[in-house]
Amino acid sequence: MTLRFHWSMSAAGVRHKGSIARAAQSGVPDIAAYLEYCRHAEACGIESLLTAVGFHRPDPLVLATALGVQTERIRFMLAVRSGIASPTLVVQQINTLSTILGDRIYLNVVAGHTPAEQRGYGDFLDHDQRYARTDEFLRVCRAFWSGSGPVDFTGRYYSIEGGTLTTPWMGEAPPRIYVGGKSAVALELAATHADCFWTLPERPASLRARLAGLLARGTALGLLASIIARPTRAEALAAAAELLASVGANPRKTHEEFSRRSDSVAFTSTLASAEGPDSEWLTPTLWTGAVPFLGAPAIAFVGSYDEIAAALVELSREVGIREFLFMGWPDLDEMTRFAEQVRPRVRALEASHGVHLAEA
Repeated sequence: MTLRFHWSMSAAGVRHKGSIARAAQSGVPDIAAYLEYCRHAEACGIESLLTAVGFHRPDPLVLATALGVQTERIRFMLAVRSGIASPTLVVQQINTLSTILGDRIYLNVVAGHTPAEQRGYGDFLDHDQRYARTDEFLRVCRAFWSGSGPVDFTGRYYSIEGGTLTTPWMGEAPPRIYVGGKSAVALELAATHADCFWTLPERPASLRARLAGLLARGTALGLLASIIARPTRAEALAAAAELLASVGANPRKTHEEFSRRSDSVAFTSTLASAEGPDSEWLTPTLWTGAVPFLGAPAIAFVGSYDEIAAALVELSREVGIREFLFMGWPDLDEMTRFAEQVRPRVRALEASHGVHLAEA
């Protein structure tokens, strides 16, 4: 029942990730920076690294392959979009990677969040249609991973006849699947297919009400957030203020424009709510102040090591959150503080409140 911790590898080596418009970013990976990132995560005992997908990024599967052969233990949470490639081909690619890296692959299955970007990939479906297609996509993938023979499938978006792959998945169980979102169709997709559902932070009562159905259906709950942890709360607040001062005001326009283009319920609602009255602090440790400048995932746990550790365990007890996907500014420094200071405090709290966590 111990909490699981992952980290986003969306922009290794970039301090103010999220502040630059996607079209202005380079998709050429700095392999040395990414490799340093991966090895540091291994040393810190991070479970997996999210390798995100988008027109402004290197391909996640190719990147994970290049990094995986030069690392030992770190897992890669590969972002996969339905509609870009046949599910048969995607399973073949993932299975092939498992023959190289072993059981070090998770999948973060996404339906897309910006219609203009989707059209650039040849995808013209609307928001709900993309989720319906992703349901079919995962049904086909799971059919292959079941190993029960040739795959036949007829749906609205995919038709597979006699699908056969001779490259097997090398893990003991199918790859762990993560799904995120906030809409009703995202929740239903997660309940049907996901091992864990990613969501952005809200006030605990709101999270508990919105996610209780998922928890009842056996889907684990995960939170995507940032972290600013320091020895004292005063130091953490000073670090948060310094972050905003170093970013400047220009990125606000970038995220306002992104919100107008996106049809992601999770991203657009988070950006809107962060601008509302009395919204700067969702809890004494969850701060939204960086969201208008660094995007929806910038909702951050801010506080002392003790405060943040207690907040993570309390979210597990109150809401049922079991997994966390973090990012920081800069990532490697926050990752070190988390591994050396926050996580040991979490484990101590888990040990002292184990019965309560198990019953949550």
